[in-house]
Amino acid sequence: MTRILAIDTATEACSAALWQNGELLSRYQVAPRGHTDLILPMVAELLAEGELTLNQLDGLAFGRGPGSFTGVRITLGVAQGLAYGADLPLLGVSNLQALAQGAHRACGGERVLTAIDARMGEIYVGAYRLEQGLMVGTLEERVLPPGQFLDTCADTDRWQLGVGSGFVTYAELMSRVEVLCEAVPFPEARDLLPQAIALCRAGLGVAAADARPVYLRDKVTWQKLPGR
Repeated sequence: MTRILAIDTATEACSAALWQNGELLSRYQVAPRGHTDLILPMVAELLAEGELTLNQLDGLAFGRGPGSFTGVRITLGVAQGLAYGADLPLLGVSNLQALAQGAHRACGGERVLTAIDARMGEIYVGAYRLEQGLMVGTLEERVLPPGQFLDTCADTDRWQLGVGSGFVTYAELMSRVEVLCEAVPFPEARDLLPQAIALCRAGLGVAAADARPVYLRDKVTWQKLPGR
C-alpha cells in the first residue's frame, strides 16, 4: 500500500495530486501569480476527498525544479512545512522528467525532448526514454541558449516528442522532434508520482531539512550521461 501526495508550483501551472493504492486524485490550474493562494487549498481538498490525513501518507513528492526561482521555492517551502508537521519523507522529482512522463501519458511517446522557457534567452532542457514505465534521462539536464543546444547536438539526435514551453518560445527546437505534445504545456503534479512512488518504495526519501531545489543555473555544459 502506497499513499503519496505530490505538489508542484515551479512553472505557470499550480497542481497537486494524491496517489492512494492505485487511485489517483488531482488538481491543476494555470495561474502564474496565484500559486501561494491555490496550493494549500488543493492539498486540503485532495486529502478530504481521499479521506486521509497527512500522517497517513507514506511520502510527499515535490517538483524540485528547474523552473522559476520563486515557483520552485514555493514548492519546496510548502513541502517542507507539510512534511515537518507529519514527519514525512520528501521525494524530489525533476520537473523536466515530470514533463517527459506527462508526454508519455498524454501522447504515448517513448523518446522525449523536454524544454522549459528559462527566460533570459535560455531553456531548461533534458532528454528521456521510457524504461519500465519510467522516463529515464539520456542527456544531463542543462540550462543554455536554444541555439547552443542545437549546435552541440549531433545531427542524428532526434526525438519522437517535444514537450514544454521552450518549444513555444523557440520554434527552431522543433527541428529536433517529430511532433510537439501540446496536451502537456507545463509539468503536472500527477506526473511526479511514478518516479516518486519508485523512490518511496526504494526508501530514498529525505528528511524535510535535507530537501534541496535544483535550479540548473550553475551548470554550463551539455553532455551525455554515462552509458546513455
